[in-house]
Amino acid sequence: VMRKLPIYFLIDTSGSMYGEKIRTVNTVKQTIIGEFRKEPSALEIAFISIITFNIKAEVIVPLTGVSELRVPTIETPQSGPTHMGLALETLSRNITQEIRYSTGSNKGDWAPLLFIMTDGKPSDTLLFEEQCPKVKSIGFANIVGCVAGPKADSTDLKKLCVIV
Repeated sequence: VMRKLPIYFLIDTSGSMYGEKIRTVNTVKQTIIGEFRKEPSALEIAFISIITFNIKAEVIVPLTGVSELRVPTIETPQSGPTHMGLALETLSRNITQEIRYSTGSNKGDWAPLLFIMTDGKPSDTLLFEEQCPKVKSIGFANIVGCVAGPKADSTDLKKLCVIV
């Protein structure tokens, strides 16, 4: 069984992301996925999942091989909260079902990557604070925070991300 490289995108679709910010996020997401598609070895092992979050967290693309992936354009409503904690909780619940861990005799999947794209602060601060250590304990190879917009606040992302 081929080891896969799971790559997760958590994308903020709250009202504050409406317009230019979500267009930028769509471009960056396409660019990152495009880079994986150019790399022959990544075509075989890279698997991508996209979870959007506003008032709810929704898995819009379950973990799918990069070669079969149809990348959706993400839309946002004109208003709505940023439930980033709920998105992290959704990620934690899904990832345990989607990736294979190494056992004594079998190599599991590669350590996953996580990209979080947002313009700032979680609305569900308590849940966010509770989920940060849980997500860190999953064993991501890297957690990258991508902040959108000139007024973006990276304070909360720095609690979770290796790179912002």
